[in-house]
Amino acid sequence: MSFNSFKLHPQIAAGVKALGYQTPTPIQVEAIPPVLSGKDVMGLAQTGTGKTAAFVLPILERLLPGLRGKVRSLIIAPTRELAEQIHVSIGELGRNTRLTSCTIYGGVGVNPQIQKLRAGVDIVVACPGRLLDHLNQGTISLANLEVLVLDEADRMFDMGFLPDVRRIIKQLPRKRQTLMFSATMPDSIRKLTDEVLRDPVTVRIDHTAPINTVSHALYPVQQHLKTGLLLELLRQTDIESILIFTRTKHRAKRIAQELQRAGYSAASLQGNLSQSKRQDALDGFRSGLYQMLVATDIAARGIDVLSISHVINYDMPDTTDAYTHRIGRTGRAAKTGDAFTFVSQEDELQVKSIERVLGKKIERRILESFDYTKSAPHRNTEFARPPRPSQRHRAQPKPEQAGLRTDGGAKPKTNSTTPGRGATPGTKGRTSPPSGRRRSRNRTGKPSVR
Repeated sequence: MSFNSFKLHPQIAAGVKALGYQTPTPIQVEAIPPVLSGKDVMGLAQTGTGKTAAFVLPILERLLPGLRGKVRSLIIAPTRELAEQIHVSIGELGRNTRLTSCTIYGGVGVNPQIQKLRAGVDIVVACPGRLLDHLNQGTISLANLEVLVLDEADRMFDMGFLPDVRRIIKQLPRKRQTLMFSATMPDSIRKLTDEVLRDPVTVRIDHTAPINTVSHALYPVQQHLKTGLLLELLRQTDIESILIFTRTKHRAKRIAQELQRAGYSAASLQGNLSQSKRQDALDGFRSGLYQMLVATDIAARGIDVLSISHVINYDMPDTTDAYTHRIGRTGRAAKTGDAFTFVSQEDELQVKSIERVLGKKIERRILESFDYTKSAPHRNTEFARPPRPSQRHRAQPKPEQAGLRTDGGAKPKTNSTTPGRGATPGTKGRTSPPSGRRRSRNRTGKPSVR
């Protein structure tokens, strides 16, 4: 089967051809026809299956004729990275259509987004929080909306966005086509499906088992030896492009720093970075500037890099679905990939769950050149957070204010009723606050010193 079978408009078909796409993926084969026919669709497919094109191509086909410069399609995504990826796909697939799109998400200035909306766009790709801001401020109009897409709905639930999504949907035209895509179908997503989809067509593409082009291996190791094992494993691995997953933002940052100190080109991708630094890390990883990217699960949503040769789970993922999402970043585009997972004793139950999904035991590997006998330190300083700076710095009193003379002797006491140095006339002996402190009124209206 080829893309010609969809009978797309020549301008859209030209964009598909320019990208070198010839054979549609299973999710595209199953989802594109009902979407083109105007039906609501529930698509169950994991990352890397081609679902973005499965909804972008029909949207372009629908919007090509008719009104321009009004928001006729809204795509809601859980992360900024995924929103940017979808925006790029729209630009590439629709390069000959002159349809326009823009992204809306937090962490960047709102004024450029307002300017783009005022100039007129056909498609908006948005994260829920910032989109709600625009709706509340009246800087976006969705009165002409024809197609709504909820992408990675399960991840939006994990990130706590479903209440925002429901608020957004209440402000949309009732007459519209709605498409929802998710890797899993928890009860919360099933309920949302019943709320927003009308007589949907359900498309399910191998959403439970990880892709079969990936080789899996487990590396049993104690927690305090993981970083050392990672460095030794990298020394023995033919490195191309490696994505490393951690459980926390702080750990992702520290591991990237350790890799840099070891001479590797590495960057971290985690929520504490500014949007520009997140984008720099992603762009550098895509271009090959960074061979390694250390990321958390949430930050990694939207990473679409075909040449990832290895995924390393520094920390065991919390669920089998999360494991599937992670290792779905390698073994793509008809290539093979490797998924290495560091496991401690407490991870064994999760390992068994993953093996049940795979339908086989995963190979355990030991590195002969690595010393597994090192004892744990008395305190785990590797990932200890640096001390937080004090939120309020109390000004240090001058020596004379502390009751000391500058020559080291005791300062003579002043009569408590007589204004002296450091006292204010009319205060009946109350000394003024030390230099650098001022009086203010607290919430009760009483004077306080800070």
